[in-house]
Amino acid sequence: QVQLVESGGGLVQAGGSLRLSCAASGRTFSSFVMGWFRQAPGKEREFVAAINPSGSNTYYADSVKGRFTISRDNANNTVYLQMNSLKPEHTAVYYCAIGRLWTSNGAGYDYWGQGTQVTVSS
Repeated sequence: QVQLVESGGGLVQAGGSLRLSCAASGRTFSSFVMGWFRQAPGKEREFVAAINPSGSNTYYADSVKGRFTISRDNANNTVYLQMNSLKPEHTAVYYCAIGRLWTSNGAGYDYWGQGTQVTVSS
């Protein structure tokens, strides 16, 4: 059984920054792709970013390129999402996920965290 626990969400003013963390247990973390997704109220879940097992390759949704950075610490089984210059449209529940496929499709991930709320005020 794999457990993913997100943290770091909260309320921030537009232009501010947040760093989300996702701690993993129950699987050989360093062997798997990690992804971040988000779901805004009334919208479908969407891909945000992914990072390969070694951390040498990253992939971003066009909407967050240059603003968000995904990274991982395999020694501590944790993946991060640094979010800068936040806007109200970034308000959503952010989820981390673990899987074996290098993909932006949520169906390619095996386990999901419970999510952490990010609210950006204008």
